[in-house]
Amino acid sequence: MTAELYNSLILATPELMLAVGAMALLMIGVFSGERANTTVTGLAIALLIGAGGWMLVFTGDGVGFGGAFVSDPFARFMKVLTLVGSVVTLIMSVGFAREQKFDKFEYPVLIVLATLGMMLMVSANDMLALYMGLELQSLALYVVAAINRDNLRSTEAGLKYFVLGALSSGMLLYGISLIYGYTGNTGFDAIAAALSGGERQLGVVFGLVFVLAGLAFKISAVPFHMWTPDVYEGAPTPVTAFFAAAPKMAAMALLVRVTVGAFEPVAADWQQIVVFIAIASMLLGAFAAIGQTNIKRLMAYSSIAHMGFALVGLAANSQAGVRGVAIYMLIYLAMTLGTFAFILAMRREEGNVERIDDLGGLASTNPVMATILTILMFSLAGIPPLAGFWGKWYVFLAAINAELYALAIIGVLASVVGAYYYLRIIKIMWFDQSVGGFQPMAGELRLVLGVSGAFVLFYAVIGGPVARMAEAAASTFF
Repeated sequence: MTAELYNSLILATPELMLAVGAMALLMIGVFSGERANTTVTGLAIALLIGAGGWMLVFTGDGVGFGGAFVSDPFARFMKVLTLVGSVVTLIMSVGFAREQKFDKFEYPVLIVLATLGMMLMVSANDMLALYMGLELQSLALYVVAAINRDNLRSTEAGLKYFVLGALSSGMLLYGISLIYGYTGNTGFDAIAAALSGGERQLGVVFGLVFVLAGLAFKISAVPFHMWTPDVYEGAPTPVTAFFAAAPKMAAMALLVRVTVGAFEPVAADWQQIVVFIAIASMLLGAFAAIGQTNIKRLMAYSSIAHMGFALVGLAANSQAGVRGVAIYMLIYLAMTLGTFAFILAMRREEGNVERIDDLGGLASTNPVMATILTILMFSLAGIPPLAGFWGKWYVFLAAINAELYALAIIGVLASVVGAYYYLRIIKIMWFDQSVGGFQPMAGELRLVLGVSGAFVLFYAVIGGPVARMAEAAASTFF
């Protein structure tokens, strides 16, 4: 074994752990039958936590596999967020999956494989590595969306996601082929060097547009958001929570690495695209959610808007901007996981309910649940001093420092509009007539909701260390 290969394997040890572990879990599930469902889920959670611990303790900085794989502070920061999203959603799904009869051992195995794809995406330093990681993630997600085969909405969601995902992958591949044709390289560093060496060609810009379109689909940014509301509503709620959390972390990290890394010499071109996508996402997410009656569809449009806010930081093309993106994604992850823990707990004797009106008078039947969701809604709306306010503060400040004044103003106005539907949920819980309480929350959901609420409420106390970690991650590119 050559020294280069050995060093590459050391850098990619967490990914190798997930790959080998997923195969082992598959064998355990196959040979143990239905008895292994709970065991495989527990082992999958332990495997994800173990890979994250190994990465934080033993994995250093470096480039491996001929420059296709990179390990740096930014990759580790975003991988931790991805792993947290995967672990928490797996924990939250145990009770729901058992009740809805899709507690199959394949489910945690697919989550592990999707997470492996996401970690490869975050560390991708080559267009082909980017595509391989993205497709590994996507193929697992297509199946997970339709995992509840007895439910018509779930199978419809999986089919819609697959068809539109295949379209976005085709666009991404076409963009990669154009970039390779005009630069002669697929590695991010080599592309940056080729673009900085002379005048950029129009074909490169076309390729860049197609690549950004393919990546924008993965974060459900406008105008590539069409799948999001239908898939969020149709997929089983734990799967929706997973879609809203972990894949968004990986796709946003990849978007940052592609733009700020490979295409830094043509920043003036991609900044215009990112500004347009950010404005469109913020406005559509703010206005389209107003008329929603299903809380999962509302969270879909909320997710679209929040990806727009995160892109404001990327549009700044500065260290402060990338730091803002990293902080925003961390805060978004905490708020989203807490909100979906609450949605999973919206359960009565007849089963889970999803209508916003079902929250009527919740404060009188379960004041603790109502209080924590109120905190989360205020944070999603960006009300100070909660965590959501600080996320928007960092990205808007980066935009202002980059003289993107119009973008920052539109973002603030979109926040004001979006606050309406968050405040409407609060009003329904506290002031509407009670329509009956929910059944007691499962212990794991209570834990996730409580930790998320505490993080959002006391973020100002722990914000300093978080900002320093995000600063170290952002310094990777500058």
